[in-house]
Amino acid sequence: MKKYTLVIVAIAFGITSFNIISNTGVQQTSILKKVANAHGFENWKNVQEIKFTFNVDRDTTHFERTWTWRPKTNDITATSAGGTVSYNWANMDSTAYKTNGGFINDKFWLLAPYQLVWDADNVTHTHIEKAEAPLSKKSMQKLTIVYGNEGGYTPGDAYDFYFEDDFLIQEWVFRKSNQPEPSMITTFEDYEEMNGLKIATMHKMDEGNFKLYFTGIEVK
Repeated sequence: MKKYTLVIVAIAFGITSFNIISNTGVQQTSILKKVANAHGFENWKNVQEIKFTFNVDRDTTHFERTWTWRPKTNDITATSAGGTVSYNWANMDSTAYKTNGGFINDKFWLLAPYQLVWDADNVTHTHIEKAEAPLSKKSMQKLTIVYGNEGGYTPGDAYDFYFEDDFLIQEWVFRKSNQPEPSMITTFEDYEEMNGLKIATMHKMDEGNFKLYFTGIEVK
């Protein structure tokens, strides 16, 4: 997840029935685009600027940081309790590189469905048509992606996405280094549509003492 330090939770889930589609061919490529497009990916080309605040509440603690990203030029501004940092992906010093790790994490949470397309060349993926979702226990489709072992901030990580026939993600599992056990499981909920982008603004854990959410989203 290219990520902000997050808690670890445990889960058990079972596959009720399944049909695995191979990693090659038109059908498998299509599922990545179907999920991304269900979340408005086809409208991303029109985005000049996106601003958002990444928030984490855990018990009585609160953390937040705000980002402004101009994707056509890759100019990024970070604002947090530690101050403001502006940089461009084409020219990053050590401070920018460290800050960018936070941006990659927060952007991934915000736009995870789009990463399926953006990162397609650096992941392997498997689609299961019927699996038990870990939180709701509903029968859903399951899409697993595993990142390559080279490059990036957290190589080798795996993600399991759960969604129904509308292809809108409802739950996901993060598995660090593609380990079998979940490292984190949250919902995708409170979807909002902004200039054609469908964004899940709330992510919760089952036990209820943790939530990760977005405020102040602006899409231009």
